Parts: sequence; C-alpha cells; structure tokens
Amino acid sequence: MQPPAIAIRGARKRYGEITAVDGLDLEVPAGVCFGLLGPNGAGKSTTMRLLTAQSLADDGEINVLGYRLPAESKQARMQMGVVPQLDNLDIELTCRQVLSVFARLYRVARHERHAAVARALAIANLAPRADTRVSDLSGGMRRRLLVARGLIHHPRLVLLDEPTVGLDPQIRQELWSLIDSLRSEGVTMLMSTHYIEEAERLADVVAVMSAGRVIAQGTPAELVRAHAGERVVEVYGTPERLAQVTELASRRGWSSRRSGPAVAIMRAESLGEEVPDGTVRPANLEDAFVALTGEEIE
Repeated sequence: MQPPAIAIRGARKRYGEITAVDGLDLEVPAGVCFGLLGPNGAGKSTTMRLLTAQSLADDGEINVLGYRLPAESKQARMQMGVVPQLDNLDIELTCRQVLSVFARLYRVARHERHAAVARALAIANLAPRADTRVSDLSGGMRRRLLVARGLIHHPRLVLLDEPTVGLDPQIRQELWSLIDSLRSEGVTMLMSTHYIEEAERLADVVAVMSAGRVIAQGTPAELVRAHAGERVVEVYGTPERLAQVTELASRRGWSSRRSGPAVAIMRAESLGEEVPDGTVRPANLEDAFVALTGEEIE
C-alpha cells in the first residue's frame, strides 16, 4: 500500500485566545479527491496554511508526501500544487507569462517548460487566451489560471482552498469539470469547501470539520446513511404548524432541522405511522452535516 499523501496527528494552532485547529487528526490517501467540509471558521483554511508551512502548528505532527513539516517544507512544496482561496495573480502578465514564471520557480527543466506551459493551458482550457493579460480575463478564467498555475510542475498533491468561493453557478460548474478531470487522472487533491454540493459531487472521501477538528469522515454516501438515514420528510405549513412539528420531533427524540420554509425530519424510514404528513425525499449530505454539527452552511 502507498503511504498517505498527508498525515496529521494532534495538530493545534492558536491565534491568541482563538484555537483555529484543535487536536486535528487527518489522513489523506494517495490518489483520491479528499474534501474538507465545514462552515466558515471551522479551521479548513488554517489546515491548508499548516500544510504549506505558511502557519506553524503549536502542537502535533504533520507529514506531507513523506516530508515532515516544517523542517522539510521546501521539499514538500516542490512536489505540491497550491490553488489559494484569494486571487493573487499578477494582472500585468499574460496567461503564458504567469505559467512560465511559475515553471521556473518550480524548477521545471528549461527544455520542458514550453511543453509544461502548453499542457497547463490546455488543462484549464485557456490555450486561446494564452497571450491575454490577466486583467482582461473573466473571473472564471482567472480561477482556471490559478488551477493551471498550481499544476505547472506535475505535482503529486494539489491543495484547493475554497476553489469556487464567490463564483456564480455557471463559472462554478466550469471549475467543477476541471477538478473532476484531475480526479479522473488520479491526482491526489485536498479540497476545502463550505459548498455541500461541491463536496458531494467531487470528493471521494469527505471529512466534516467543526471547531477545528474532524468530527466525521467517510464517503458522502456513508456519511448520509450514518447520520441522516435513507429518507427525510419535509413538513410545510404555517409558522405555528412548523413550531408544533419541531416540538413533536424534540419530544420523540427525532433528528430534525429547519429547511427553508419547512421542517425536515431525518430517518423517516424508521418513524413508522407517527411521521407527520409531508414530502418524503432522499436524505442528502446537507442533512447529515446539520445532524452532525447543528449548523447550517451559508
């Protein structure tokens, strides 16, 4: 068996009185797309910074691609691609120039740089825009260029920190297609996100984070079955009716949550004839997340 691409044991990171990562244990197998799912403030971005040694853990052990951090962080970074949450592209350069600069920074051999840039442009579907300045690119193109930049040196591991945050749905779909193609090629990816659908669609394995630690882990389907069951009943009605249903669920010990204009009751398949009238649907990862954390993802 291959060793894990990432192994974190008991990591803690504090900023003054705030503990951003609190005894985190995490293992990412090689060759999978691994999703870190959680609301803002769960510790996802701090975890990413620990893995790139931009922040140093106060406690615990971190190994990336067989290298121990922070002592061997330079060696790990040379084999790692990073797609940051914030756009930090040089807007005066063209796409080709951005990629050429990073090919040199990552020590791609001189005779291989032209091919590496062409491959990265093709992966991101930016070949027609190779000589367009970054300032003239759309938001989706810029985000694709960030991904291409992170792939310029054929990394063994790619870190994607909230890769589609702030993008409109159409552009998000474009990025999803790109990430999905990388997954199909067997690239190991660690992707932090607070979009339920993103984790459900792209990740082979999902770790749910809350308050700086992993509270559940498994495939999306496993998490749904374990924490939300097979079916959910959504009860609609007046505020008074919804309050009654919420009180009934609490009295009966049913797992429930407010779902827009309805109250959703999990594990409807096990409630028998007591279940209130409503719309029955398959349980999903959002149901499991709320059941685990008590939080809605915004």
